[in-house]
Amino acid sequence: MSSSYERVNYITSFGFSIRWRKQFLKVIPKNLNNISVLDLMTGMGEIWHPVKNQFPNCSFTALDFSDSMLEKARIKNQKQFNDSIHIVNQDALNSNLKNESYDVILSAFGLKTFNNSQLEKLAFETKRLLKSGGFFSFIEVSEPNNILLKKIFKFHLKYTVPISGKLLLGNPQEYRMLWKYTKAYKNSITVKKIFEDTGLNVNYHSYFGGCATGISGVKQ
Repeated sequence: MSSSYERVNYITSFGFSIRWRKQFLKVIPKNLNNISVLDLMTGMGEIWHPVKNQFPNCSFTALDFSDSMLEKARIKNQKQFNDSIHIVNQDALNSNLKNESYDVILSAFGLKTFNNSQLEKLAFETKRLLKSGGFFSFIEVSEPNNILLKKIFKFHLKYTVPISGKLLLGNPQEYRMLWKYTKAYKNSITVKKIFEDTGLNVNYHSYFGGCATGISGVKQ
């Protein structure tokens, strides 16, 4: 999907993907200091620009284990960020990053593919990697509660997005999984409880009628 992901994401979300990436960052106070920020499941670095706006002087690490996505991310890093972002090719659930290394941990649209056991591991890793007093924020595409909005969103994710993927990629199969994952994920309520069970303070967020939901919080 790496060859078309960014374009399909922008077009089929009518620009909301960019708006949501900015919104889920705004729940964390802007910081001009040289803090350490970690972007888990970074993909091609879609949140890098808003992260740099929110934390302009941060030391920034981006982690993913998709070689194809990271190939695109490295090009972006070189062309747009002067190779200032430290890219790590590792599994977000099993990394060798050091304990309590980050002031902020972020992740956009990577939760829906995880089962509860994996989400528990992610919550543990988030707590392990955060410094005391550190913030986190996660966001994911979700199933709206409103019946009409849910029908429209379902049609969009189930049919419109795969068609766009076929036009740009030639094969819509990967994009067909989007609705399946979203339907199974539902929203971030379960994620909130899982993160709370690790001892983190967690807030729940809903965006655009529940078409995206997320969590944020702090490690005491």
